[in-house]
Amino acid sequence: MDPPTPTRLEDRRHQMFPILGPGDIDRLGRFGEIRAYAAGEALQRVGETGHGLTVILSGEVLVTQRSATGKVTPIVTYGPGSFLGELAHLSGRAALVDADAQGPVEALVLPPERLRAVLVAEAELGARLMRALILRRVRLIEGAAGGPMILGPADNGDVLRLQNFLRRSSQPYQSLDPIHDPEARALIERFDVAPGQLPIVVCPGGQFMRNPSDDALARCLGLVGQLDPSRIYDVAVVGAGPSGLAAAVYAASEGLSVLALDCRAFGGQAGASARIENYLGFPTGISGIALMARAFNQAQKFGVEMAIPDEAANLTAVDDTGLFEVGLSDGERVRSRAVVIASGARYRSLEVDDLAAYESTSVHYWASPLEGRLCGGQEVALIGAGNSAGQAVVYLASQVAKVLMLVRGPSLEASMSRYLVDRIAGLPNVEVRTGAQVTGLDGRDGALEAIHWRERDGEQSSRRIRHLFLFIGAIPNTEWLSGSGVTLDARGFVLTGEEAGLDRGTLETARRGVFAIGDVRAGSTKRVAAAVGEGAQAVAALHTFLANAAAVDPAPA
Repeated sequence: MDPPTPTRLEDRRHQMFPILGPGDIDRLGRFGEIRAYAAGEALQRVGETGHGLTVILSGEVLVTQRSATGKVTPIVTYGPGSFLGELAHLSGRAALVDADAQGPVEALVLPPERLRAVLVAEAELGARLMRALILRRVRLIEGAAGGPMILGPADNGDVLRLQNFLRRSSQPYQSLDPIHDPEARALIERFDVAPGQLPIVVCPGGQFMRNPSDDALARCLGLVGQLDPSRIYDVAVVGAGPSGLAAAVYAASEGLSVLALDCRAFGGQAGASARIENYLGFPTGISGIALMARAFNQAQKFGVEMAIPDEAANLTAVDDTGLFEVGLSDGERVRSRAVVIASGARYRSLEVDDLAAYESTSVHYWASPLEGRLCGGQEVALIGAGNSAGQAVVYLASQVAKVLMLVRGPSLEASMSRYLVDRIAGLPNVEVRTGAQVTGLDGRDGALEAIHWRERDGEQSSRRIRHLFLFIGAIPNTEWLSGSGVTLDARGFVLTGEEAGLDRGTLETARRGVFAIGDVRAGSTKRVAAAVGEGAQAVAALHTFLANAAAVDPAPA
């Protein structure tokens, strides 16, 4: 399901802000503790770690959003039977809004781990709570409440990078272009920032950052924190695409302790799909980010610990302990009894001169609403012929004046689902050129101006193009496995089952206790449904391995 429109959200206000009855509160009572707040006391502050769900028993609480410029806007006033919280409270992440007692307040506070217990133990009540938490997050995203402010030109590559990271992380944000927005210019002058130092980001807590990395911004927002070096997980899942999230959800729902890692954002390549129409159960289609956000929320509901973005750098077996250790790029280390490799693949780049000069501004590897707005009214080019390319073309055709689709092969039919081939054929503003190979790019100051390609008959062609989309496949993300004992095929994909060695399960690698699923696995079917299926299948193999390992030589707790 795509995020509700503002009108639909208002229609669902009773679901967003339900009033709990005495029976509901009695059922919640065993999961929390009663706290009292004085008049004017803060129940939560933007940027501070969330305390969990807070059910108002008496008194009133005013919830407000505070912009990066200090402007305070009321959102809602909670009275008895209402509860304070949104998705951040499910995992104990930083709060996105302020909440203050308007007089003496008595409340029932459920910390994150007890809130998750409620969602599992109380099915009907848990469903109402979860629905409200999700709808409130959607409303916050629409209103940019509690999120950071990005200041920089709309077509700046790093502005686009930060916007994409926040969007794919389901975080609210506000983006102001100083070229057109006087408030943005005033802020830049206040912070004494030169044009060449843009973009800057002002975090909800007031922190000021110059062109931060995704990881630095995530830590500023409280999306990821320090991991407990003493904790031993049952399984560490490396990669939070469809296969990794599926493995995390099924493993956690069956009682295993799970840590999920990803170097960028949840959803993987599926999260960048504008619309997935061949996934079972969604006859009208669903955007990749909406589908993956559901899986991400589901994983948190069952208690999966998320470390996103946090990049795996190496994998080793800890001598004589039966444990594995995943080293992270920031120097942290994670220990677990088993590992699931779901690190997927990286987008393949085009082999032409000067491509890197345009990658931050004019060359794109996914087609989201951000790119749609950036390219509105223009002619764009897209290279690729797989399903992801087809989905991107269909989406872009609804946003831009024209899409030039360059296909290296003789036709689309050999590599694309029939429904997409037919859909593209019916789009009047899509031009498909088969047997075409890009030979060069022209531009200046990092902005693309034209592309050149060779036709099937050898003739050279050119077109004035400012934005180029690349959907030409991917290469496995397996460099971090060097020296791990996990074997790869000639193309770098992870070998599993009989190809990895004798007496190995279908998804088990050459290193016993390490499993590989999804796009990173050699021979896998590159479809979202197949990835989800492998994630579920891996959990059965995990249980067998962990049970056998415990029977032979239990690992220390």
